Amino acid sequence: MSDTITVTGVIATEPKHVVTREDLRITSFRLASQQRRYDRAQAKWVDAETNWFTVTAFRGLAENAEASLRKGERVLVHGRLRVRGWTSGEKSGITIEIEADAIGHDLAWGKSEFQRVPRGAGQDAEPTEPADGSEPAEGRESAEAPDYGAESELVGEPVGATPF
Repeated sequence: MSDTITVTGVIATEPKHVVTREDLRITSFRLASQQRRYDRAQAKWVDAETNWFTVTAFRGLAENAEASLRKGERVLVHGRLRVRGWTSGEKSGITIEIEADAIGHDLAWGKSEFQRVPRGAGQDAEPTEPADGSEPAEGRESAEAPDYGAESELVGEPVGATPF
């Protein structure tokens, strides 16, 4: 069983991107997550301790992370938690890692612009439409955006199904 975790924080190091000899794309960075709490005795907000995580993304997520993330940006990370002990000479410690399934900017702190990356032959996810142009296999959705009706949702009730 793997433990999942969602963490918000600040990217503390410039994301590092590598490609292995086996063509596996990996992007990693350190994430500082610090909570704040209101101290009634002092009548002010105080910072709690900072938790440090090493975040690692693989394949397509790694490529998108490399192109989108920079040191100092606030992000949300969702993934699998790994706690590992380490020893180096006389020193030892614990490393807390998150193998990311999803990463995004924290929109409570700013704006972000999404740009969909088309999945091609070089991508890891299987294509959503057959390459020969035939209909998608049953149970698989087309890559096109769904049609929610002829009338704009901003003007009135949509004619078709709503997205939520």
